[in-house]
Amino acid sequence: MIYAVASGKGGTGKTTVSSSLAALWDGPATLVDLDVEEPNLHLFLKPELSDVRKAWIEVPEADESKCTRCRACADICQFKAITVMADTLLVFADMCHGCGGCLAVCPEGALSPGRRELGEICRGTAGRHGFVMGRLRVGEAMSPPLMRQVRRLFPELSGKGDILIDAPPGVSCPAIAAVTDADCIVLVTEPTPFGFHDFKLAWEAFTPLGKPMGAVINRSDLGDTAVRDFCRDNGIPVWAEIPYSRDIAEAYSRGEVVADTLKGLEGTFTALREQMRAAAAGGDPCAK
Repeated sequence: MIYAVASGKGGTGKTTVSSSLAALWDGPATLVDLDVEEPNLHLFLKPELSDVRKAWIEVPEADESKCTRCRACADICQFKAITVMADTLLVFADMCHGCGGCLAVCPEGALSPGRRELGEICRGTAGRHGFVMGRLRVGEAMSPPLMRQVRRLFPELSGKGDILIDAPPGVSCPAIAAVTDADCIVLVTEPTPFGFHDFKLAWEAFTPLGKPMGAVINRSDLGDTAVRDFCRDNGIPVWAEIPYSRDIAEAYSRGEVVADTLKGLEGTFTALREQMRAAAAGGDPCAK
């Protein structure tokens, strides 16, 4: 099974939950950090990386001597990564999404495949589990192409056990890409106005995917009851509540897995693990 830990906003405790689940997962698993813009799961799990490879995306390279300025390439590009200005063919490689459409429609062969570095894909082990992390190149604006390359490993990784995804926060393209393959989505939130607002956005964004989904309320004894009321009214199961604790914050700041460090939390995350498994196995978005 593939499980994604997501959140509507950053700072809700998503990596706290992901790392604790990883530490208490009692079967074979691979831990995948798909928050490629700012991965941090490795800071807590401290994996031993055995394979670090560059990731590339195909982009067009222009040969103006062959170009007839027909503009077929510019017309097909939805991202304005290629255009013809006066008699000059211009390629903006950083805006290219690597679809290959311009290469296919150019009648004169004026465009050839080149490549741009996206970042790197790191593989290794974290304790008894496998570990995979995507890390975007500094200055690179698009994370979904790198995420797709990490996700292509999922068929291989699924043969070795479960997959636990630490997803990027938010509800934009990276977040959707991270949960697309998941059999179950865990939404981490907090009972604050900002947390509640972005939790609703995440629920609205992920619900059309038709996947089992439950909530984890972090710092649950702060704020108000708006998150719980919304979950009750919309049939969203609350799988776990984590109270506010200075000890948790201090453990997190030291790069420690809180389920391993603090007494009383192991049962919370073990119960969460079983809820996730039951939901994924039953395929019920409202599984409790």
